[in-house]
Formats: sequence, structure tokens, C-alpha cells
Amino acid sequence: GNKNDGTNEGIRHKTKPFKSVQFHPEARGGPDDTSYMFKEFYNTCLDFKYGEVKKNKVLLLGSGGLSIGQAGEFDYSGSQAIKSFKKHGLSVILVNPNIASIQTSEGLADEVYYVPVQPDFITDIIIKERPEYISLSFGGQTALNCGISLFQSGVLYKYNVQVLGTSVDNILKTEDRELFSREMTLIGEKTPRSLPGTTIKEALNAAEEIGYPVLCRAAFALGGLGSGFCDNKEELATLLEKTFTKTNQVLIDEDLRGWKEIEYEVMRDKYGNSITICNMENFDPLGIHTGDSIVVAPSQTLNNDEYNMLRTASLKIAGSLGI
Repeated sequence: GNKNDGTNEGIRHKTKPFKSVQFHPEARGGPDDTSYMFKEFYNTCLDFKYGEVKKNKVLLLGSGGLSIGQAGEFDYSGSQAIKSFKKHGLSVILVNPNIASIQTSEGLADEVYYVPVQPDFITDIIIKERPEYISLSFGGQTALNCGISLFQSGVLYKYNVQVLGTSVDNILKTEDRELFSREMTLIGEKTPRSLPGTTIKEALNAAEEIGYPVLCRAAFALGGLGSGFCDNKEELATLLEKTFTKTNQVLIDEDLRGWKEIEYEVMRDKYGNSITICNMENFDPLGIHTGDSIVVAPSQTLNNDEYNMLRTASLKIAGSLGI
């Protein structure tokens, strides 16, 4: 080690995979500035065992099988993503079992796998294709849930696959109701009073504390599946029995039915540059599912102060979550 600046010195070959560095024998790997060497060594071992990572290859997760009229936006956004990736010189491997979608059409992706967007299938594809990157942002809840599972099980780390766009840590903050509420509290944004529950008993106790009627929301759920309003303990217990077959966490919220429901479309790049594309006002008040209603863009009944307050909050939230 260099006592002058605290760095660790060693030698490495310019062209061959030889490197040498001396560490102290204590149970520690030396200064942080050499941690990249362990990653390089680990990746070299992986390349030898599983095959070399294919540079400039991205695995794009689609939205899975869809019903007519459902989630067409993910087919559209996924198609645009494929065009954009290819424009930037990336080879695109698409996973989507929906043969009727636009993004699976010939001439878009370089390779298409018509298999379910589930961790086991994706792991096999990663081992076979060895992509450098994976994209989770263009397949809705199905792709996000699958990506989170691959991250938490260590598959992405094991095969050295980098997530493009919003990191999985930050995706978890938007998907995990409890983490999201905690994050909003940290930045001073108000959220409905809510308590988490991972069992039926915990959720029922939370409802008693907040007071009926309550909104039961399932985490990591497709289109609000397993969520609903409950006026009493019996209704909530019945709903929870179904909900916990789809998720391992619920949030019990205070009932806000009748409030205005406003949505903001925000885009943000990795440098923090942000833009609000538009805001939308739901025709029906909160309590009517978006899929059973219509939205009007731009909003029609907000005054300038309200509009600016919501716009500021949207940009602040996108920044805090690292979108």
C-alpha cells in the first residue's frame, strides 16, 4: 500500500488477464479503490463457465399474454424501445408469448422467444444468450415483477446482466407500498394514512387502528388485482383471503373515495433533467377504477396554484425515487 495517498499498488499485464496486488493478511480485501479487480476476476470466471457476455445485447421483457383491449400501451412502448435500442447499435432479444402483438412482428427484434415472462424461462434465456443488459420498463407489471424476482434471487448478478433505466432498488420503492410511503414521508409529501400487513391478522388490526371504511391495496399487483374498499371487518377478511393468494403484502389505507383523481406523466433522465409531458384528470372521482372510466388531458378543473403544486410534487417524487 502507498502511505502517501492511501492507495494500493500492484502490477497488471496490458493484454493478458494477469494482475497482482498485495493486501494485508487481515480479514479485509484492501482499500475500496481495488474492488473493481474482484469484479473483473469474478466476471472472467463466469465467462469461462457460462460463456462470454455478449456486448451490446439487450434482453427486453414484454408484457406477456394480454386480453383484447388490455395494456396495448406496453406493446406500443416496447416496440418503440426496440427501434430505439437498435438505432443505438444494440442487438435486441425479446421475450413475449403474445404472437398477436406488434413488437413480436418480423423485422423488429433480432430474436423473439414466445415463452411466459417468468423467472425460470428468463433465466434459461440469459444462460443461452448471455446479454449484457436487460430492460424491465416496457412490459408493465409482469416485466417488473419478473425483473424484481431475478434481481432478488441473484440471477442478474450471477450472469453479470445490467438493468437499463430505473434501478431495481428504485423500482422496489415504487412497487412496495410501505417503502413508497416511507420515501414520501422523507421528502415531505403527504400520503393517505396507511399501515402495512403481511398476514390477515396484521391487516385486520391495521384496519381497526385506521377506522372503517378502508381501502385494501395489494403490492406488486397487476391492474390493482386483489385491492378493494371494505366497510367492515367481515368484508375485509373475505377480500384478504383472496388477496394473499396473489401477493405477500397489503397496505390498509384510509378511504378517500370522492376525491379528485389526477395523473401526471413525468420523464426523467439519469442526469436529473425532468419534464412533465401532460397531466390528466379522471372523469370519475377516486374510487372508480381507471379501466372502468375515462381520463381527460389536460385537466379541466384545476386552478393554477393547484396545477403548479401537483406538477412540483410530481417532479420532486420522480427525483427522489431515481426514476
